[in-house]
Amino acid sequence: MINFPRVAWALAFASIGLASCGGGNDHLLGPPIIAHTTAIESDPSFDGDIALTLPNTFTVTQGMSATVQSIFAGIDPVTGDEYRSFLDFQLTGSTGVPGNAIIETAFLDIYINSLQTNVGTLPIRIDLVEFQPPNIIATDYDRTVQPPLASILVTPDFAQSDVGTNVSIDVTSLMVKAQELGLVDFQVRILEELGPAIPLLLEINDTTGANRATLAPLLTVTYH
Repeated sequence: MINFPRVAWALAFASIGLASCGGGNDHLLGPPIIAHTTAIESDPSFDGDIALTLPNTFTVTQGMSATVQSIFAGIDPVTGDEYRSFLDFQLTGSTGVPGNAIIETAFLDIYINSLQTNVGTLPIRIDLVEFQPPNIIATDYDRTVQPPLASILVTPDFAQSDVGTNVSIDVTSLMVKAQELGLVDFQVRILEELGPAIPLLLEINDTTGANRATLAPLLTVTYH
């Protein structure tokens, strides 16, 4: 996990030729490999979260609006409700990733609005999932009913120092798997790491306002 300003700087590397170095026989190696970088904002219509409020009782929130501008992951320290976030990135279209592309890197950028309470750190896991059609339902909360296609543990844990910043997370292995499976959407579930319950709640910015281009969840993929 890396704290950076927005990773738009990565776009500067779009279409860079990765030509091999060598002597006079370089022409025998074929044309240079050309790397491309694309940045895909999450789809606010399909982003959301699921809260486990009571045993086997779930509250599903999907679609950002004037009143819903963020999603949550972790355990509410006041109510004890546990939240799992879901993000959807469309891989088709002009800003997508070709189905035959080879993935070099992929980073997920999220802006952290808050980490409640103010004490301790929160371990977060990110699962690659497929909720098609792209509507989340209560059972998507369950990792047994909706098992991850791949999964990573974010390191280091989230802390108060992440609040008010864009956090960049390496999700290359998840994107590689999505490409292998031919998924048309990169969809992830963000949850507190399994284990002892930690009463901390992560709030992720998912605004639909004028500053969405700066604050919205962003997937940056470099491929060839």
